[in-house]
Amino acid sequence: MRISISAGTLFTFPLPKAFAMAREAGFDGMELVINQEFQKVNARRLVKELAQIMPIFSIHAPFLQLDGWGSPVDSLKRCVEIAADCGIGLVNFHPPSWLGLEFAYWRWLYRMQDFQKEIGGNQVAVTLENMPWTGKYRINGYILSDTQKLIEFLQERNLYLTFDCTHMGSGRANFINDFYLCYNSGRIRNIHFSDYGHGRQHLLPGHGILPLTRFLNHLRNTAYNDILTLELSPHEFPKGEGIILESLKEILAYLRQETAKTTP
Repeated sequence: MRISISAGTLFTFPLPKAFAMAREAGFDGMELVINQEFQKVNARRLVKELAQIMPIFSIHAPFLQLDGWGSPVDSLKRCVEIAADCGIGLVNFHPPSWLGLEFAYWRWLYRMQDFQKEIGGNQVAVTLENMPWTGKYRINGYILSDTQKLIEFLQERNLYLTFDCTHMGSGRANFINDFYLCYNSGRIRNIHFSDYGHGRQHLLPGHGILPLTRFLNHLRNTAYNDILTLELSPHEFPKGEGIILESLKEILAYLRQETAKTTP
């Protein structure tokens, strides 16, 4: 299992600095979130420069409108092209939002028959992320919010999954059964790891209500051998680079300890 960290966790720092901090903390690699820093620049060149600081295991396609990146479909395709060119093995994207009236995007998604062939070119693993329940009435504003329907869609269209703990936990705090349903489908290629509680997402482990240590222990006892990505809100950290770095080292030690294979 490779343990990475999302660049979004260190969003308050410029990308080169975030990558350097992740390297110093000891993570194996990064999940690169395509954000505003990729507007009006040579994206391939920037990705290659960042990869010299720290290996990039995955790219997260933009979840906001960015100048020069086009529609969600256009930006996903561009991310896959860049990933293939730069030797990055996985691209993750969000499903369409019915609440946001993304109907053209929705229709495109259902037209796809084989995501790995048609989008990934059988070079880059393309993963869909499960999304959260939010607001006063606990509404999931995205399609495929039902776990079984999500799994069926993934299987029918050869699409992989990035399993997000805080997103699943926002709908059901004891999310481990849903994880096993997804795991047994053979579709998981990446896991976004963070806590959830009291309507707040992407909390530090222990700051929410999710059974994360038990989840990591279950993960250790499976044959999962792909990516585990720490994805926290940058607001979880106090100000100060040194304090943030020490916090990341402590969390990484916890992740390694709880997922390490025990010898008889």
